[in-house]
Amino acid sequence: MGELEAVADAVTGGVLGRAVEPDAGEPDGHTHEKNCLNCGAELTGPFCHQCGQHAHVHRTLSAFFHDFLHGVLHFEGKIWRTLPLLAWKPGELTRRYIDGQRASFVSPIALFLFCVFLTFAVIGLTSSAIDMAGISADAQKELVKDQRKLTVLEAQRATLAKAGQPTAKIDRKIADVKGEMAALQAVKEGKIDAATFKIQNEFLGGIDEGLGEAAKNPELLFYKIKTNAYKFSWALIPISVPFVWLLFPFSRRFRWYDHTVFVTYSLCFILLLLSVGSIIALVSQSVASIAWFVPPIHMYRQLRGAYGVSRWGAIWRASMLTVFAFMAIGLFASLLVGMGAFD
Repeated sequence: MGELEAVADAVTGGVLGRAVEPDAGEPDGHTHEKNCLNCGAELTGPFCHQCGQHAHVHRTLSAFFHDFLHGVLHFEGKIWRTLPLLAWKPGELTRRYIDGQRASFVSPIALFLFCVFLTFAVIGLTSSAIDMAGISADAQKELVKDQRKLTVLEAQRATLAKAGQPTAKIDRKIADVKGEMAALQAVKEGKIDAATFKIQNEFLGGIDEGLGEAAKNPELLFYKIKTNAYKFSWALIPISVPFVWLLFPFSRRFRWYDHTVFVTYSLCFILLLLSVGSIIALVSQSVASIAWFVPPIHMYRQLRGAYGVSRWGAIWRASMLTVFAFMAIGLFASLLVGMGAFD
């Protein structure tokens, strides 16, 4: 249901973002007005000088779907100017937007919100094709390892108890292992749906260590994590911005605004890459795995163009930023685990 909600939210956003046109026109589907159909002002060009509406509106099915796509994607030109630069010249896109070219491109936050909707929808729709047999096999391997670990811990506890020594510390370790085993068993039996497992594994980067007491009800925990990841994905922006600031500490030239635009466009690219990778994985997992090597290259190019640093400066900063990215994802995952465990 989560993936359908994501699609529905994207559709709703597009519909709500687009005003309903007045009921006027001619049989050919076009209007030829002398006065604006919205405010009544006299028309002197292709747009109304009072309210900004197009001088001529269209009443065709193709125009309807064009308006819908425009409502979702700013379809009229902006998206086609933004996406190519985001993919191939992210630094130029970031710098041009920061320097004031706002009307030419989709804004970072608008693009980010759409990418979030798209990513979770794609993951949800493609997860039905995941090889659950392989996932179950992996879970079984981990269960065997945990069972061995549990046997050792229980033997150590028995020794401590027999000697009259405190067992509270080892009891916590035993509880953690049992909690992890409960989550793995849920994965093995298919109680955790494929979409949840895929988001947990690929988007959050693994959070087994944070299950703790919440693993007593792992299905509910992972459901809450998936829901919170979708709702609170925006938190990745404020979490990530300080890490970028650390690359240019106390710089008078580059401000927090610059770093925020940089981070938001970078996250947009990663989300789109994740969407494309999920689709490619349906055909070839090995080809899709190549996507893991793309973000550092993209960060390098974005740093070069957005901040005008040298090649070496971009290389070491991209290397640091790659490490910071994993730290930011870890903080985000911990936040979601906490929300899922104590919600």
